[in-house]
Amino acid sequence: MLSIGEFSEMCHLSPQTLRFYHSEGLLVPADVNERTGYRSYTFEQVEQAMLITVLRGTGMSVKLVRRALDKTDAAPALLQQHSAEVQHQRQAQDEAISDAREFFNSWPEARLRHVPEMTVVSKLVPGPSAGGDQYDWDEADAVVTATVQDVVKTVESCGAVVSGTPWRTWASETPEQKMQGITAEGPHWLVKIPVTADEKAIAALSGDVEVQIFEARDELSIFIPGKSSMAKFGTAFSRLVMHPLDAAYIDISHMRQLLHDDGVETTAAICKLDETDLVG
Repeated sequence: MLSIGEFSEMCHLSPQTLRFYHSEGLLVPADVNERTGYRSYTFEQVEQAMLITVLRGTGMSVKLVRRALDKTDAAPALLQQHSAEVQHQRQAQDEAISDAREFFNSWPEARLRHVPEMTVVSKLVPGPSAGGDQYDWDEADAVVTATVQDVVKTVESCGAVVSGTPWRTWASETPEQKMQGITAEGPHWLVKIPVTADEKAIAALSGDVEVQIFEARDELSIFIPGKSSMAKFGTAFSRLVMHPLDAAYIDISHMRQLLHDDGVETTAAICKLDETDLVG
């Protein structure tokens, strides 16, 4: 029998770690003295300690390691599952690091621009795009992306050509959309895709898509890299609202989010104040 000190030195596991593994049922001592509480281990348990160390070294949780030890035939599948989760986490971390670098290399700033008139194809994004009290941006992005891809296929099949960056805007063009937009079911978004098309192609674009004319306007825009989030949307919104304008204001009811590959560009229409507004 080996004392906890001897077993600790042999397995390169601290006594604190061994006590923790004992409490979690992961590595139970061969004997515990009822009077002193001293733990003793056998040489056969060294191999189990080694396996635990190998699995824990991958980042597997104690719960997952216990499952792997209880059912050794399932261990390879559990390790593969953990590997996939680690790869997903690494990808998310890499994206977050890239976003952070973008922020510090080029801090997002609002800029003015003129947007010309264009023909767009519009389609409602099916709900739900929200869950509970907290808006699910990941789910919303996935549904919006799928809708954009669907509309692009429709556009191209009718002989039209996508001529600009797609965007999404709040679904509030009709009273019905406004009512549905405040519910959890939605829809909450409209997808808009600029197109170049002749009369024949436009006539073929029917069904669940609508052809519209986007009127020329001046805009204030801000680009934030990476995936969408409430914090990023709030940052863009506050920057746009607080940006100083000369005898003008932004119309937050006509905001849109251009869907770039490397981030989201939030824009708002600029409305000029007339003389009555200035005097009043």
